[in-house]
Amino acid sequence: MENKQKHLEFIQNIIDRMAGNLFFLKGWVITIITALFAWSTQPINKEYIFIAYLIVIVFWILDGYFLSQERLFRSLYNHVRKLNEKDIDFSMDIEKYKSIDRNSWAYSMFSSTLLWFYGVLIFIMILITYLIN
Repeated sequence: MENKQKHLEFIQNIIDRMAGNLFFLKGWVITIITALFAWSTQPINKEYIFIAYLIVIVFWILDGYFLSQERLFRSLYNHVRKLNEKDIDFSMDIEKYKSIDRNSWAYSMFSSTLLWFYGVLIFIMILITYLIN
């Protein structure tokens, strides 16, 4: 049982790191967007608003990538937890889980959590852009 527990710990550490990256990216995107909108209030710097929209899209794509990686390792975790102790090989190969739709990059980008976060963020940005102009 010790090998199985250690293997699951390895996988869980990766899942935790991916979840941390998701949280970290959300913090950065809000910080950058806030700074760009603050600079865009100056009459000369209106182009910063368009850069802000581009940044949101880039971070959304990156967030989707990390969520898809987290889901791949969760699938591996679920597979390993069902294995017998003698079948533990400490493999971290996630290739066979990429065929699951839920684990894909595009599916992850449009998951409910990311869709709500970035959808609301874009809505607020549009509202602020309207109010600035």
